[in-house]
Amino acid sequence: MQTLSVDLGDRSYPIFIGSGLLQQARLQPYIKGNQVMLVSNTTVAPLYRELVCKGLSQIDVDEVILPDGEAYKDMQHLNLIFDQLLARRHNRTTTLIALGGGVIGDMTGFAAACYQRGVNFIQLPTTLLSQVDSSVGGKTGVNHPAGKNMIGAFHQPVAVVADTAVLQTLPDTELSAGLAEVIKYGLIYDADFFAWLESNVQALRNKDEQALAYAIYRSCEIKAELVALDERESGVRALLNLGHTFGHAIETHAGYGQWLHGEAVAAGTVMAADLSCRLGWISRADVDRIERLFKAAGLPVKPPKDMTPEQFCTLMSVDKKVMDGRLRLVLLKAIGQAVVTAEFEQAALMQTLNGGV
Repeated sequence: MQTLSVDLGDRSYPIFIGSGLLQQARLQPYIKGNQVMLVSNTTVAPLYRELVCKGLSQIDVDEVILPDGEAYKDMQHLNLIFDQLLARRHNRTTTLIALGGGVIGDMTGFAAACYQRGVNFIQLPTTLLSQVDSSVGGKTGVNHPAGKNMIGAFHQPVAVVADTAVLQTLPDTELSAGLAEVIKYGLIYDADFFAWLESNVQALRNKDEQALAYAIYRSCEIKAELVALDERESGVRALLNLGHTFGHAIETHAGYGQWLHGEAVAAGTVMAADLSCRLGWISRADVDRIERLFKAAGLPVKPPKDMTPEQFCTLMSVDKKVMDGRLRLVLLKAIGQAVVTAEFEQAALMQTLNGGV
């Protein structure tokens, strides 16, 4: 097992990474009362619910099992968590446990942020994407028809337990979606890690345990450092959104769940790289290199064919990075170096949105 820490003063918390961690009783120190609400979905709960509950034998465990999928990440299904918390009379010492991927983690965290004005929660991420990204950093929320993750709160977990063994049951498409976020870390922060991914992408897709453990550890290490520097995304943490402004527009346009989040981020990141090239910041060879790695990871590198530049512009205009009416994007100065900027030519952006025309 490897351990990292997200350093946020008295709200710091550990990230545990290793194989078989769900079978070990590591949650007890992070539960302050005698009530727990386990939140999972119809896919993950049958696989791992009993393992988690076995380690909580001295605690009253209630549960909410939600339908599986991004399409259910909304206020209606969030209320199912509140309904059960109230029906079972959970108080301010309760702890919510998120057992699932990014949707479950985001919704459970948001419920924890809101219930009785804030209770503790623990992240047990079961997808690669949630282990390397969404479970760390305290971003929680739900989607709105007009925009992804537009309703939410910053609310840090008290612990993250990433059991790498559960990835062996993960569908190949979900694994590839997680690799999109892993590749992102190399692009924004660590050129050597990006090169390592180029050499090891097939091992990762084959679910090699050593390769996965390193990729998860390095990804979490980078994210923990950026979150500690900028918890509420007023500065450097925004670099983690490389490809996300384009990607969120794709998800909203297609309908939540039609494109996996990582798939949309992959296509969006290639678009961000293309724009960076048009601005003269990276070479076309760099763009080709980035595109090759996403393809090797089994990910799309183009947006939906039916999506127009006008539709992109409309959806991107409600992005959370819009400030004073100006769209800000995360772009690349080099592989391993990203910036957040509103200083780009509109004509160059439109060329990117037009697929290079």
